[in-house]
Amino acid sequence: MSNYFKHTPAVFAVDKYYQIMMPCEKSCFFFVKVGDKIYYDESNGIMCSRNKIHKVEVPADELDKAKEYTVCIRPIIIRKAYFSKTKNILEKTYKFTPVPENNIRAYHIADAHNKIEEPIKAAEAFGNIDFLILNGDVIEDSSNPKNFMNIFVICSRLTNGEKPVIFSRGNHDLRGNFAENFAEYTPTHLGNTYYSFRLGNIWGILLDCGEDKNDDHEEYGHTVACHVFRERQTSFLKKIIENKENEANGIKHKLVISHNAFVHSYQPPFDIEQDIFSEWSKLLRENVKPEVMICGHAHELNVYYPENTEWNTNGSISPVVIGSTVEKDDENYFAGCGYIFNQDEIKLIFTDSNGKIIKEETV
Repeated sequence: MSNYFKHTPAVFAVDKYYQIMMPCEKSCFFFVKVGDKIYYDESNGIMCSRNKIHKVEVPADELDKAKEYTVCIRPIIIRKAYFSKTKNILEKTYKFTPVPENNIRAYHIADAHNKIEEPIKAAEAFGNIDFLILNGDVIEDSSNPKNFMNIFVICSRLTNGEKPVIFSRGNHDLRGNFAENFAEYTPTHLGNTYYSFRLGNIWGILLDCGEDKNDDHEEYGHTVACHVFRERQTSFLKKIIENKENEANGIKHKLVISHNAFVHSYQPPFDIEQDIFSEWSKLLRENVKPEVMICGHAHELNVYYPENTEWNTNGSISPVVIGSTVEKDDENYFAGCGYIFNQDEIKLIFTDSNGKIIKEETV
């Protein structure tokens, strides 16, 4: 049974759904019960058994209401064209806690680069959370699918399958032989690594900048096509605005989450896509008006305010919090950022793997 429940599931918030994902080391069928409804990991009516990571999509309001879900696994003896043989169903029920209305606590981890214990210790220094934000480069690269398990270990240890997770892709995630399979191991919406989400009274939009240099840079060896990928996100962002999704009833907090802080133009060769990123910034600033932009990538712990025009070179959106760092001279060190969302403010608490509070700030 440990081969099927080695890690708890991860409950990712995507659009109006939760995607319940769970790694299984042996071949099995996977489905989830929420109340009196069953949701299957299936492809056009065919139960999936070859996936290393099983994924089931559940309407968020149903799981929020039920406050629990049951993972069901049917081990396979042999799968064949006729008379496949399976074992009895294994079940395990997990409690689920929806995000509360006030004093909402979240922790942000980015740029862990395969570290596991260090970001977990930093998050534990912040204390109890209502949801977790994994914002890119949690793994070092996608050369080995074993790296993807690090994502689920962190989710398992910090949420126990009982609290939601927001997941964003980073530029290192695009590198390696299995980068093209990354979406199979992580949450997506209609196959896309960019989407909106809703957690209680928090609404957010997640944008994926892709790689951090131009597509033709020699480092990539013709393996990326991120320019057209970013153009599709411009259309996506305009559609979100047109549908006034960010103006839905009950929204009190609006977030932008991106691994790379695209409002800032870095030094060459990282000074890419100025037109696209400036358009994103303008669309968000004028139409969405988020409270905060949550980023990683730069390996620092800082808050950049809109009036800092020297830093907001592509046009300001809101305060930009870059909340993750490591130390080159200490491979056992990590620092991240805790968020407390209250009615009229957001409190930031930066903590590290030594259990220390580095600094606090309110935006």
